[in-house]
Amino acid sequence: MDPLLSSAASGMKARMESLDMLANNIANSETAGFKADREFYNLYQQQLPVIESHWTDFTQGSLLPTGNPLNAALSGKGFFVVQGPDGPVYTRGGTFQILKNNQLATAEGYPVRDVRREGQPIAVDPTQTISIDKAGVVTQAGQVVGQMEIARMPTAAEAVRKLGHSYFAMLERGVPAPTGETEVLQGQLEQSNVTVADSAVRLVSVMRQFEMLQKAMNIGAQMNREAIQEVAKVG
Repeated sequence: MDPLLSSAASGMKARMESLDMLANNIANSETAGFKADREFYNLYQQQLPVIESHWTDFTQGSLLPTGNPLNAALSGKGFFVVQGPDGPVYTRGGTFQILKNNQLATAEGYPVRDVRREGQPIAVDPTQTISIDKAGVVTQAGQVVGQMEIARMPTAAEAVRKLGHSYFAMLERGVPAPTGETEVLQGQLEQSNVTVADSAVRLVSVMRQFEMLQKAMNIGAQMNREAIQEVAKVG
């Protein structure tokens, strides 16, 4: 392939991936506990810009007081451990609910694991007020009904897999370790760490770059057509 066309095509592919990633970040700017994705670029021997890998920004989002006792935010590097369809999953989203079977669960219906009962769901009385202390201990009417399991995950990209919403899964070589460095704050929610204004500016910039590369590709194709026509005339 012509070097100009090859470079332009590679650049367009990279920027399409970047556009998808930015659009997903902006779409989740209001999702509690969402962590933004970023891109890392590298230049290879052919000097073609491609996205080598995506990485997740685990920076803590701002904490929003809601006054809802079923909302909880984490201050620190820990994650709530909940029971997903295929095993434990990890989230910073603290929008909880009480299921019909009286289990405390996330908005998507994943039960919160009880660290005191080897990961069994925390069962609560929906008619009683729920209190959650900074260690994640859940009490009702002065009685402890469970303690939220909170873990600290390695943030290396190769150890963590991002799932839908604001959930993460551990890969086989990653082992979560309990942490005492995280506080549970009842009646608050951690906001997404996506900065909408910055993402929008970046989105416009990437779109302009894509348009420039598209024009370069069209110019290269036109030059090739003209060259072929000139060769045909000479022949």
